Amino acid sequence: MAKKTKRNYDDPLRHPDHARPVTRRDFLSQGFLSGSAFALGGGVLSLFSNPREALAALSGDLQPLLANPCDIATAGAGKIPFICFDLAGGANINGSNVLVGNEGGQMDFLNTSGYEKLGLPGDMVPGLTDPISGLPYANTDFGLAFHSDSAFKRGMDASMSPGRGTQLNGAVIPARSDNDTGNNPHNPMKGIARAGADGSILTLAGSENTPSGGNSTEPTMLMSQDLQPTKVDRPSDVTALVDTGQLVGILGPDDATAVMESIYRISADKISVADAGQTITADAVVKDMVRCGYLKSADIADRFGGVPLDPGLDPVIVGPNGIFTDAEFNDGGRDGSEFRKTAAVMKLVINGFAGAATIEMGGYDYHGGARAEGEVKDFRAGRCMGACIEYAARIGVPLMMYVFSDGSLSSNGAIDNSNDGRGKGEWVSDNSSTAGAFFMVFNPGGRAQLRTSPGKTAAQHQQLGYMDGGASVQRAATPMANNVNLLVNAVVLNYMALHGEEGLFDSVIPNHGLGNTAMKDSLTAFQPIVSGTIGPLAPS
Repeated sequence: MAKKTKRNYDDPLRHPDHARPVTRRDFLSQGFLSGSAFALGGGVLSLFSNPREALAALSGDLQPLLANPCDIATAGAGKIPFICFDLAGGANINGSNVLVGNEGGQMDFLNTSGYEKLGLPGDMVPGLTDPISGLPYANTDFGLAFHSDSAFKRGMDASMSPGRGTQLNGAVIPARSDNDTGNNPHNPMKGIARAGADGSILTLAGSENTPSGGNSTEPTMLMSQDLQPTKVDRPSDVTALVDTGQLVGILGPDDATAVMESIYRISADKISVADAGQTITADAVVKDMVRCGYLKSADIADRFGGVPLDPGLDPVIVGPNGIFTDAEFNDGGRDGSEFRKTAAVMKLVINGFAGAATIEMGGYDYHGGARAEGEVKDFRAGRCMGACIEYAARIGVPLMMYVFSDGSLSSNGAIDNSNDGRGKGEWVSDNSSTAGAFFMVFNPGGRAQLRTSPGKTAAQHQQLGYMDGGASVQRAATPMANNVNLLVNAVVLNYMALHGEEGLFDSVIPNHGLGNTAMKDSLTAFQPIVSGTIGPLAPS
């Protein structure tokens, strides 16, 4: 008998029940294309260990102007950084990773056959205890309950400092979406931007060159040419974000800053002369453009001139005390590729240079064989999720992280007893009825507090919707349970609620479909963790 050769988990997925891949999204979800450039070799904006604490060394008379409408390269919009993970192909989220229960919440457990459908054998279902560790399979270290052997959780733990879970909480949303397609309108970034998220350099970023920045698209009502994400997955994409010009190379950062300051002052003086009714007439818009343009150039030259813009040089991210070791970060395989891409994006968003970003990861159509492949890929995704949380913690800012996939899958109960399979059920087919999404909230000040509402307990605010005992999403449980557009709207609502701005939601997304105030309250997970800081942008 011929010995079966072990599959390389990052080889392309060739499913006999799938059509040949045709579109970029087909190739991405089945792993024929990587979700990032393998030759990233670094990434984004490694200005300082904590750029939010750095002050530009502009001349004293120009410093006060940075608080005016010329507020340029010193901070983002003051909103909570937002990063979403788009797991292309139909990943498992519910059950084997994030626990999902009946109407009472995560701890209102499904029946054994329901968990079997979600990949958990009868001796590993929530409610039981792991005979080796002596700990329950339902783990609440992160506030949001995960299966204790969740690959997402194990990966997050591997990237985060011990005890970080006390600053975390989250919510899971059982919601159906189509399998094997990039046409699901899953991506919420443009809604997050409408709610006020912005960066000092750009508004949105994504690791894919698509209108959403990822695999899944955005809802039609949120489409906007003014909010196209900037692709960030390689050095050339990143260095173009901060152009200090040739003056820095010729004169050096200090002299270049002085030249830009002088140009600003001369331009401001000429405009002042015009305002006095003398030789030049200037429109207010032109004044703002000239003043802000030269002050921005001076500020950028001062802050970025001669500074390496590389997360690989940030000891918080890479090195003996970094989130990734040098070996992990510089690995030539898929792990290193995904770690470098994640580092680039998180450096950009968490430091306030962008308001929100999407990290797309391909190859999550991992059904049709051993469970091991899904476990390995989910662990890798967990490492990247945990890296974002840990970096936010070390920088000292809050973070909202959202995880979604196009559809999902199910198990028939066959067990993979390999080391990587971990004795869990094999994924054998696509199944949109088991789908869902979740978000995590990191708060430096302590775990975000769940809300309650009339007729809804805190546990029901942590699980927005529910499954039946057999592990199928209950479509009538929430407006978004069977409508991906409304799932996006619910995510934006929860983002705004973290700022105490849920009362402005109707003006940000008119005709949102989430119902009246009482219904929206029931779909909001957490109490605010920051003050609103600024109002939302007008819908485009």
